[in-house]
Amino acid sequence: MANTKTEDEIILFEREMKEFWTKFKSVYGSEQISQTLALRDSCKESIKALSETWSKKLKEGDLKICKIQEYSNEILQQSQRISENQEHFTEIESNLNHEEEEKKDLTDSIQELKEELMKKKEIISAKNKASKERVEPLCKFKVLFEERLGLEIRRIPNEQLQFIFRHIDHKDPDKPYVFTLSINEQGDYEVTSCTPPLDCIAEFQVKVRETNNFSAFVANSRKAFTALSYKQSA
Repeated sequence: MANTKTEDEIILFEREMKEFWTKFKSVYGSEQISQTLALRDSCKESIKALSETWSKKLKEGDLKICKIQEYSNEILQQSQRISENQEHFTEIESNLNHEEEEKKDLTDSIQELKEELMKKKEIISAKNKASKERVEPLCKFKVLFEERLGLEIRRIPNEQLQFIFRHIDHKDPDKPYVFTLSINEQGDYEVTSCTPPLDCIAEFQVKVRETNNFSAFVANSRKAFTALSYKQSA
């Protein structure tokens, strides 16, 4: 029963559609309908062409977006490399600044050492000058001492003078009696060695420092060597 009702409704709907179509044709006419259909087909073609155009543009847009993304990634990578290089350059600059500071400190130290060396050279030069001034008068007496006291004076290293007495021991006239004299840092006479040893040599040293009478110092030393010689012979 229900199926029969449905079939009747369909038949009724088809009848109504035919009637509508018949009325539509009678109202608009077949030519107008053809124009409408042609316009519809034209619109479809236009829409199709427009769709294809926009589809192409969308594809091109997608390609451009991909390219832009690639450029963005490349720019990002370049930015990262630039950042890394910048950090590296900053480290290099820091190292250079540190080396420059070390160079400046080293230059300052070298300058200080040069100044200190110059001062030491001046001090040494002044001491050498003073020593020469003290030693030169001694050399002037060389000939006199050699002739009168049988004395030989030799200049030895380290700005020292060696006094060699002979003709003291009558049993062995060539036997040497020797003392060595220098000028110390204070500019005073200083006996650095004495052979054979004299107990009074320290006293003679103090005396010559006080009086600056070097001739008396040499004469007294020879007398002491002579007395020692007699004592050893007795």
